Amino acid sequence: MTKTNALRILEAAEVPFSTHVYDPSDGRIDGLSVAAKIGRKPEIVFKTLVTAGKTTGLNVFVIPAECELDLKKAAAAAGDKYIEMIKSKDLEPRTGYIHGGCSPVGMKKPFPTFIEETAQLLDKMIVSAGRIGLQAELAPDDLARITGAAFRDLV
Repeated sequence: MTKTNALRILEAAEVPFSTHVYDPSDGRIDGLSVAAKIGRKPEIVFKTLVTAGKTTGLNVFVIPAECELDLKKAAAAAGDKYIEMIKSKDLEPRTGYIHGGCSPVGMKKPFPTFIEETAQLLDKMIVSAGRIGLQAELAPDDLARITGAAFRDLV
């Protein structure tokens, strides 16, 4: 397995994690499909969404795969009046990651990051490890610490 930037960062910070590999060749890379492919409950698999704020710039939101980001709650968390999802074509140039392989860890530069507050109830959560077909499982508090994230009501 080739290490991604996200995994190198987790290792360097001595964050305990495990990885899950899945086959993306069928094109089913959404969070619920990933949960099924790796044999984990969907409520512990999270997706990483990147938004652009009117005044705050890019913000990163990590929410359960089975949920939708509430843009009003997200804007409030980010301290902005209005945010919108960035276009898929803008994701890689801005973050270094592509759609389906976007990790909250190891973006081109640090962005304000927010994790759905219900993650705090979990022992472990699963996020993209920075490549389609590769996931990282770690403690929510470790993810928050390594990304500088705050827990907020986002869905």
